[in-house]
Amino acid sequence: MILMHGEIIDSNVEQKYLEGLYEECTKTLAAKEPISTECVIAACDKLYQAAMRGEYDEIALPLLQMANLTYERFLGLARLFSREELEYKCKTELGDWYGELPALKNGTLRKRYPLGVLFHIAAGNVDGLPAYSVIEGLLAGNVNILKLPTGDNGLSVKLLSELIRFEPKLKDYIYVFDVPSAETETLRVFAETADAVVVWGGDEAVAAARQLAGVNTKIISWGHKLSFAYVTEQAEEDTLYALARHICETNQVLCSSCQGIFLDTEDREVQERFGEQFFEMLKRANVELGKTDIGMRGKNTLRLYTDSLETPDGRRILQEDGVSVVIKEDRELELSYLFRNVWIKRLPRREIVKRLKRHKGHLQTCGLLCGPGEKEELSELLGIAGVVRITGSDMSRMIPGEAHDGTYPLREYSRIVEVD
Repeated sequence: MILMHGEIIDSNVEQKYLEGLYEECTKTLAAKEPISTECVIAACDKLYQAAMRGEYDEIALPLLQMANLTYERFLGLARLFSREELEYKCKTELGDWYGELPALKNGTLRKRYPLGVLFHIAAGNVDGLPAYSVIEGLLAGNVNILKLPTGDNGLSVKLLSELIRFEPKLKDYIYVFDVPSAETETLRVFAETADAVVVWGGDEAVAAARQLAGVNTKIISWGHKLSFAYVTEQAEEDTLYALARHICETNQVLCSSCQGIFLDTEDREVQERFGEQFFEMLKRANVELGKTDIGMRGKNTLRLYTDSLETPDGRRILQEDGVSVVIKEDRELELSYLFRNVWIKRLPRREIVKRLKRHKGHLQTCGLLCGPGEKEELSELLGIAGVVRITGSDMSRMIPGEAHDGTYPLREYSRIVEVD
């Protein structure tokens, strides 16, 4: 599937369109009337209003059911496309003068320009994220080439097609291609056309993007990151249960999902008691939110059984009904088995920086559950260690104006030109 000039085209004519892609993109950039941020915001707000009227429920509701997300959560995410939130995002990331920049003290004029062409290599762990990545590129004035993730459900093409319907000026700024990652020559054409490659993925995805792009092409990477919770003895029971619900709601597949819990203790008995307590909470949340796919439950059961046989290192596994808590002796941050399987480790606060700093570049969110008097000290230690988001139990909450992995995307997608 290809979305080009506002039309959906069959993928078997791809080569024909690749040959003139660079010329098409540069022609759009050189237009006398390029798209404005206001133009993009107005189109997105129309999209948001249509979502509020329920016009996309036919697509959204099955996806929400598959992801165990509530309709209220969907409406909250849709609000990120509203005029109010996008204007706030632009002002936060680009400043109050995101339209016109004031001159420097010596009279030198300044103007913000787009990077030019962005090639988005999207991840498929969040429905709608590929389209939102393109919208961020549009807000900065860029032409956008999107490679759909494997198994895309069609939501991204639907959203972007609707955006073009609301504002036809955007049709020459959006290209969507459904190209397998194995087609490296096609992907190289996209990368050579682009001023920057925007990668949503882990180290392997970033390394692959560097192989595609020339040395004069910027690589902008978002994720995959590791997130965790840090819990002290002063954490309240209701916040712990909210964390258990977060783990079940996200199935731990997001960069901001809790993979495991570090406890502010040296005491193994404290760790054991907490593990048993949290296991009961996890089982309760699992029942309330509905169990995961039976195939995934079976897969993780086998993995945990193998673990119990092959790694006699003092770990204790609590497992039932598709959820598990693994009480471990080591103090390393690691990926969990996902889908409601969480590890619990001891990490006294004096070791936070030493243990976590080695994971530089991979840290994202910490769900900090502690007493009010502890928050300032622990937040400072986590920030020094490299964590870029410190939240409560709702680790995957999205708010307007927040950074991506510690930086602002609209700044990454722009450049400042100074003229004496």
